Amino acid sequence: MIIFQKKLNQGIMKTFLTFLSLLLFTGMGFAFTTPNNSLTEDFIEGNPEVKSVNALTFGPEGILFIGDSRQAAIIAVDTKDNKSMQAPESVDLKNVDELIAAMVGTTADDIVIQDMAVNPISKKIYLAVHRQDGLPMLVTTNGTKLEHFPLDKVSYSKSVLKKAVGEDAKDRRGRSLREWAISDLAFHGGQVMVSGLANEEFSSAFHAIPFPFKEKQELSTLEIYHAAHGRYETYAPIKTFMPYEMAGKSYLVASYTCTPLVIFPMDELKPGKHTKGKTVAELGNRNTPLDIVSFKKDGKPYLLLANSSRALMRIDPSEIASFDDYLTEPVEGNSTTAGVDFVALPYVNVLQMDKISDDQIVMLQRTADGSLNLHMQSAGRL
Repeated sequence: MIIFQKKLNQGIMKTFLTFLSLLLFTGMGFAFTTPNNSLTEDFIEGNPEVKSVNALTFGPEGILFIGDSRQAAIIAVDTKDNKSMQAPESVDLKNVDELIAAMVGTTADDIVIQDMAVNPISKKIYLAVHRQDGLPMLVTTNGTKLEHFPLDKVSYSKSVLKKAVGEDAKDRRGRSLREWAISDLAFHGGQVMVSGLANEEFSSAFHAIPFPFKEKQELSTLEIYHAAHGRYETYAPIKTFMPYEMAGKSYLVASYTCTPLVIFPMDELKPGKHTKGKTVAELGNRNTPLDIVSFKKDGKPYLLLANSSRALMRIDPSEIASFDDYLTEPVEGNSTTAGVDFVALPYVNVLQMDKISDDQIVMLQRTADGSLNLHMQSAGRL
């Protein structure tokens, strides 16, 4: 009887252990076969050795994309700044360059703010700063204060542009072209979109890089008709752009120096192909577009374009969508405009912009007295 009971107990234990082993195996198998869908699963901890911060844009989950022209690389940084917040009632930071200079023990004339991006989750504002000695840094807002965001120890991933303009490339005046390896960034449809110059026969380029970063990169070269110059051009980089949907179709809305406004249908930007844009407006010669954003006013969508030598421009995208008389002839005169209409708003010297909500825009603006201020404008005033 004792022997029988012992064998019975051994049998029960063996069955239990077999069941437990199967359960663990199944669980482990499930863990191994279910993909990790985290966007940061391939990130590494360390120093991405950022050499320049030429452009910024945010993707999902608080991931900040940095365009580093010196490295010809896109660096994705997990800011861990992913606590959802409402947009502040106001933003009003005066003499931003002086505040940043004081943080690093220098003067305002040693500071250049290259770009600005708002984290759509936390609503914090990120500023890309260069010192005259070439050292880049990131600065963020924290309420009414500015804080340094160190880049020497972060969780990051990097993608190096395979066909960027060379480090030694120069324009006809002997100026380095490398800083235009990356001129602007956007995240759209699971891809990092990059404008800039490439080491190609037609140097104006547009990259689409799937994220998370792997080896795949898609490059298109671009051509536009520049009405102010009276010719087709393939060498000038897009200065600012944004993906935008009009009439149910996705476009790249882009602007160049001197200031053609051009659209590229997204479905025509094919890897390895040369694409001709459609010039829908000429917004004035001797001017550089600095930033473009979208917003809503009274429920209606608009685009805002900031400029170096022109007032802030409000453009109705429905007029772009319906415009088909694309510019293919020269426009004479330095201040002559043509094509899609725009409204010149009473704001000048707006250097950077980003949307903090659908009807609120954050602006970095140089005022008449020379101060550099960070402030917010509601749609009602635009």
